[in-house]
Amino acid sequence: MPGTLYLIPNRISLTAPAQTLPEETLEAARGCRRFLAENARSARAFLKAIAHPGPIAGLEIIEIGHEPDRTQYDAWLAPVAEGTDTAIVSESGCPGVADPGAGLVARAGSLGIRVRPMVGPCSILLTLMASGMNGQRFRFLGYLPIDEAERAEALRALERDSRCRSAGPDGETQLFIETPYRNNRMLEAMTEVLAPDTRITAAVDVTGADESIRTLTAREWKAHLGTLPKLPTVFAVLAAHAPAAGRRPQGAGASRPQRHGAEGAGKSRSDRAPARRRGTRR
Repeated sequence: MPGTLYLIPNRISLTAPAQTLPEETLEAARGCRRFLAENARSARAFLKAIAHPGPIAGLEIIEIGHEPDRTQYDAWLAPVAEGTDTAIVSESGCPGVADPGAGLVARAGSLGIRVRPMVGPCSILLTLMASGMNGQRFRFLGYLPIDEAERAEALRALERDSRCRSAGPDGETQLFIETPYRNNRMLEAMTEVLAPDTRITAAVDVTGADESIRTLTAREWKAHLGTLPKLPTVFAVLAAHAPAAGRRPQGAGASRPQRHGAEGAGKSRSDRAPARRRGTRR
């Protein structure tokens, strides 16, 4: 009988595991003796932090890297198919969401292996939740280019996508990540390139001791440039929309009830994201 492939989220800040990981997730991780880890060293630190009952040195921890070798999928999954429960563990955040794992999950499904995603923190979704922006339609873009001209064009493009007619009357929230030492420069570039009334969320150290999540317009952010701590940051952008005929404008004296639906309905085109760089947790 095949084993189970568990998808175990890792912490996205240096907090006690129980603060962001439910007991069922912790027990699933403690129950496994075999791990497919994005980074073996961080996986060992995580397993030690959750008080894994086995000697850490005696666990089978296979480092698969950020871009796992597809030719190794069957070899990595063979023990699972033969009955050995195995967990995929990211450096931080959720496997398969801006982190490796999706290809292995797809192959496991084709082999008839049960895949069980466990509950845990994802800075992208936590930022979206706290942004006040459209959670019914959104897109994750990974990292934007470092080159100044390319970055400016990428910002203009995501702002156009946010307000384009096909995005609907509430627009499409655009999310991306930035390394700690470039987050202030990125925010400055956004205030220079984006329209003054475009809303920007800067979510710093999500779930951590120095967590700060703030949403202002590009115009309003100009008074706060250079104030972001050098910590992992997720940015969200939502362009302003002119109210359609017959719709009341949002603002003072007007409100609109929120709809509820699939939280990931708009998360597409993440394949545009460049390879992940160290220093940003998800």
